[in-house]
Amino acid sequence: MISAEVSLYPVETADSDQVIEESLHALADYHLQYDIGSLSTHLHGESDQVWSALRRLHERAQALGHEVMMVVTISNG
Repeated sequence: MISAEVSLYPVETADSDQVIEESLHALADYHLQYDIGSLSTHLHGESDQVWSALRRLHERAQALGHEVMMVVTISNG
């Protein structure tokens, strides 16, 4: 099991809240515990699921047509 804290930052868009909300829907496809906060989202689950979810989150944000930065902190505790 691993934990991750992730923050997604859409760049140069007035719709950053919408991009983040739409991207976070990708997490529902994974068997993870997650808590969406105002500045970051915390994920907890099996390593493969967490890594896959993080990748999908970033891909989904990119697919919305904006440049995105994603900051992730991973812990094995």
